[in-house]
Amino acid sequence: MRIISGKYAKRNLFTLNSMRTRPTSDKVKESVFNSLGQFFSGGQVLDLYSGSGALGIEAVSRGFDHAVLVDINHAAIEVIRKNVALTKEEARFSIYKMSSNAALNLFAQKEIKFDLVFLDPPYAKQKIAADMIKMNKLQILNGIATIVAETDEQTELGAIAGFTLTKEHHLGKTMVRFYRKDK
Repeated sequence: MRIISGKYAKRNLFTLNSMRTRPTSDKVKESVFNSLGQFFSGGQVLDLYSGSGALGIEAVSRGFDHAVLVDINHAAIEVIRKNVALTKEEARFSIYKMSSNAALNLFAQKEIKFDLVFLDPPYAKQKIAADMIKMNKLQILNGIATIVAETDEQTELGAIAGFTLTKEHHLGKTMVRFYRKDK
């Protein structure tokens, strides 16, 4: 797995050796960023189930100002730290070892708002709709924030209050859905 484009392009990333995680493949990551736009001019990114940190790091590589990388798994946090160190710009990243629920509450308390959110929880723990509704309720999303949700192909998310589904990609056994926060 590597950083595909931007400032940190072609750097190989560390991954977790675990059956409990499934890193986003380069093919899926490339499709996600082709859909979002190749490059960005600032903004805040949240990768709530970060795993290796690859999506948040890719977003900063392509022009976002800062990424917040959250995972509850100790081994994942160690891999995220190694991958962030590869950028040589550690100040552009914040790493939190905590549950998604605790993280969302903390961001609301600190009044941190996000422009782009990646939701890729372990398939066995589909919490995407609940997380999106909570983010909206806690007001941690900027204006017309974009949410990128990755699931297996069997998972149906349906309509989610406060959000509009704007795109859907079926990539092998993976479904990627793009939501826009309603105004």
